Amino acid sequence: MRLRFLLGDVWVGLRRNLSMAISVVLVTMISLFLLGLGLLAQRQADVMKGYWYDRVQVSIFMCTKESRDPNCPTAVTEDQKANIRAQLDQLKPLVKDVFYESEQEAYDRFAEQFRDTPLIGNIAVGDIPQSFRVQLSDPSKYDVIASTFEGAPGVDSVTDQKKVLEKLFSILNKFTRYAVALAIVMVVCAVLLMATTIRQAAFSRRREIGIMRLVGASNMAIRLPFIAETIIAAVVGAAMAVGLLFAAVRALVGDNNRNVVLNQATIGAADIWHVAPILGAMAIVLAILTSTITLWRYLRV
Repeated sequence: MRLRFLLGDVWVGLRRNLSMAISVVLVTMISLFLLGLGLLAQRQADVMKGYWYDRVQVSIFMCTKESRDPNCPTAVTEDQKANIRAQLDQLKPLVKDVFYESEQEAYDRFAEQFRDTPLIGNIAVGDIPQSFRVQLSDPSKYDVIASTFEGAPGVDSVTDQKKVLEKLFSILNKFTRYAVALAIVMVVCAVLLMATTIRQAAFSRRREIGIMRLVGASNMAIRLPFIAETIIAAVVGAAMAVGLLFAAVRALVGDNNRNVVLNQATIGAADIWHVAPILGAMAIVLAILTSTITLWRYLRV
C-alpha cells in the first residue's frame, strides 16, 4: 500500500511539473551523450592503437621518372632495388618482414580500399610508386630505417605509418578532452535544473507537505517522492543518451563503412554497452545527491 501511495505521489508530481521534468530529461541526455562520446572516442583511440601498432609499417618509396626529389635523377634501377632489399635483410631481427609492392599492386590496393569513393577516379597506375613495405619488430625503431635509407640511391622517400596514426590519435584525444569538458558544463546545468525543479515541486506541494507533517510523516517519507521523481527523469535522460550513442556509432562506423581500411579497429555496440552502466550510474548518483542536498536546504522538516 505504501509503495502504491509513493508511486501515485510521484506520478502527480511529474504531471504537475511536466515541462521542468522534460527539461531535466533533455539536459541530462545531452550532458551524458557528450560524456559518452568522450569515453567512446578514448576507447576508439585505444582500440586502434592496439590493432595498428602491431601492424605498423615503414614504406620505402622508390624513385620514378616523375620524382622531383634531388636524390632521384632517374627511375630506380633493378640493381638499386636489389641493394635495398639486401640491406633490409641485414637489419633483421629489427626488420620483421618485408613486402615488395609494384606500381600495379599499389594501384590495385588503393582501388580496393577506396572503390566506393571519388578518389579512385583521380589515381592511375604509376601515381603511387613501387615500394618496400617494412614491418618492424619494434615500431619505435623507425629512425634506424629512416637513417639507413633516406637519401640512398633509388629511394624517393621513407614514411612511417605510426606518425600518420599518431596524428589521428592526437585528434581523437583532443576530441575526448573537449567532449568531456563540455559534458562537465552540461552536467552542472543539469544539476542546477534538477535543484530548481525540486524547489518548484516542493513549493507547489507545500500544502500536502504541511498535512504530512501534522500526521507525523517522517523526513524520508516526505522527501522520497521528490528524490524518486528526479531519479526517474535522470534515468530517462541517460537511456536517451545511450540511444543517441548507438545512432552515432552506427552512422560513423556502421555497415555503410565496411570498406574503410580501419573497419577492423573500430568500436561497436559492445563498447556502448560497456559505457551505458557508467552513464546510468552517474545519472542516478547525480539525481540522489542533488535532490538530497536541495531538500535538506529548502525543505526543512
